[in-house]
Amino acid sequence: MWLLGWVSLFTDMASEMVYPLLPLFLTQVLGAGAMSLGIIEGAAEAANSGLKILSGWVADRWRSPKKLVLAGYGLASAVRPLIGLATAWPQVLAIRFADRLGKGIRGAPRDAMLADFAPANARGRVFGFHRAMDHAGAVTGPLLATAFLYFYPGDYRTLFTLTIIPGVIVILFILRVPEPSRTSQNAAEPSRTQKDSAEPGGTLRNLGGPFYKAMAVILLFSLGNASDAFLLLRLSDLGVATVWIPLLWSALHVVKVVSSLVGGALSDRFGRRSLIALGWLWYAFVYAGFGSFDTKAVVIAIFLSYGLYFGLTEGNEKAWVADMAPEHARGTAFGVYNAALGVGTLAASLLFGAVWTRVSPHAAFLTGAGLAILASGLLFTMFSAPGSTGRRRGATLG
Repeated sequence: MWLLGWVSLFTDMASEMVYPLLPLFLTQVLGAGAMSLGIIEGAAEAANSGLKILSGWVADRWRSPKKLVLAGYGLASAVRPLIGLATAWPQVLAIRFADRLGKGIRGAPRDAMLADFAPANARGRVFGFHRAMDHAGAVTGPLLATAFLYFYPGDYRTLFTLTIIPGVIVILFILRVPEPSRTSQNAAEPSRTQKDSAEPGGTLRNLGGPFYKAMAVILLFSLGNASDAFLLLRLSDLGVATVWIPLLWSALHVVKVVSSLVGGALSDRFGRRSLIALGWLWYAFVYAGFGSFDTKAVVIAIFLSYGLYFGLTEGNEKAWVADMAPEHARGTAFGVYNAALGVGTLAASLLFGAVWTRVSPHAAFLTGAGLAILASGLLFTMFSAPGSTGRRRGATLG
């Protein structure tokens, strides 16, 4: 668990040296617009989501999901520095596409490994800790980028190339991660359920109706959850200097680190539904604020408060998936979950970019807020209140 946390920290360090500056690189250096940003981020998420179900199913079949984790992180670490060589936005599209392919390969197997390592009564804390380490890397990366740009203003290309260093560190950590043991896979005589899951369709059927209802609600929320690159573009449009964009992105992740640790522990105690619904409502508040205010100081304050949404939802949603999924199908369950997020983000980024361009940024943000409120309401109407702990509580999203 600790090693996977460090893997996420250094991966996000490298990624966030690039990500908050990508909208500026595209618009100021390569001459692309908001619609191009939407296409790049949408296609990247499509690549991400397209592999997640398959990689999750393969992780359930293999005795070594670690190999998929290594392949996914390795691909992303190899292609990310190539953004520094791009001369046109379609090249950035190709690199981001390959980067997200790596994420699609590694995501579900890594989450399944975490679920195997975590005790049932501490899954919220385990996934919350992992998200906190992820966000800690996202604190460090923008700080390094800000320091670099302070001394070398506008030298995005060299900065992006330097991300190869944390990428190498990531691979070294993964090589030390042990393989999790799964009692169901190691049993001498597998159950009928496990035999049925030998085919992808069997595994998908074994996840059950409540799981797919939950994924439908998450997908609805995701349709309003566009790429965070649009938040950064909005800050830039309001006059925030380029050198401060990575610093604000880093400060946002400080909020994410603290809220992720607290939010995961709270969900183990009070249940998943209330925490996730509260997070979605907070998301609606943030997007409504971005859609209603043009004052730079106010929007910056709202932007920093956005980190609370992640702490209330990210780790808790993953803990909920682990609660509902049979042990032999956790990889597939996380694949379906991550695919739902990816498909929603793909559609959201394209929709957001179109509304931003053809109507206004205000209308785009208010659309996202409305979908978040609708999804939060469905969360309460479709799932019961907490009645017990453990598997049952996860299944009812208490």
